[in-house]
Amino acid sequence: MKKNVVACALVVLVAMLTTQGCTNKVADEMEWKLAVQSYTFHKFSFIEALDKTHELGVKYMEAYPGHRLGGKWGDQVFGPDMDEATRKELMQLAAEKGVKIVGSGVFVSDKPEEWERMFAMAHSMDMEFVTCEPPLELWDLVERLSEKYNLKVAVHNHPQPSTYWNPQNLLDAISNRSKNIGSCADVGHWNREGLNHLDCLKQLDGRLVSFHFKDIVALQEGENERHDTIWGRGVLDVKQMLQIMKEQKFNGYLSIEYEYNWDNSVPDIKQCIGFFNEVVESLK
Repeated sequence: MKKNVVACALVVLVAMLTTQGCTNKVADEMEWKLAVQSYTFHKFSFIEALDKTHELGVKYMEAYPGHRLGGKWGDQVFGPDMDEATRKELMQLAAEKGVKIVGSGVFVSDKPEEWERMFAMAHSMDMEFVTCEPPLELWDLVERLSEKYNLKVAVHNHPQPSTYWNPQNLLDAISNRSKNIGSCADVGHWNREGLNHLDCLKQLDGRLVSFHFKDIVALQEGENERHDTIWGRGVLDVKQMLQIMKEQKFNGYLSIEYEYNWDNSVPDIKQCIGFFNEVVESLK
């Protein structure tokens, strides 16, 4: 019996330490919230991604449309086609693991009715934002949906030929629109496209809604791809990015989108979180 009591106590202690893994008083004061973009774990089911997010001690998740749910849902995927019962069960399951699903994306479609369904789903699951890349001709609709469902619109920057690969293109599209519309800044894509990611952040001052946050390696001779790496070991100057965000009084979600070491990325991401905490504590 005593052994069982000790074992249970250890389990509780480990759980407490795990869920406190991202606690950072300075980040809390600035209202910066680390999240996991579930695409990080797309080789696993959505249910397994929730488990890994809990293991990391991260309290928030951005779910990508198309993520296979797993568990009793099998090959059904996350997205607007989920019925109301499934949505509620996923929210409950996430809550039991100490995780809240705060956003979904990257959503792309040229069909107006699909945008309505996407925003309705996000609203029904109590999300805060939709990450997306709207066609230019649908911006009036997207702005109306943002107001109707009280959701922020975070515009992602995939590489060319995406319309929004360059921050100026986004600013041109939204300059006269609601302040609830802005950038989901994928800092890695900017740098890979030959843009200065620090200048991009400065350019978007006041229009930063969220991040797909990462660090990437330098281009190696004979290689075409610049993969993600543990924060602080790459070329993106994480400390300077966070300093700019502090100066701009950014508040919102930094989704960890770790696109490397796909089969076993949790140890890498733990180091990313550790580096984030160290840097945030040192910001002036």
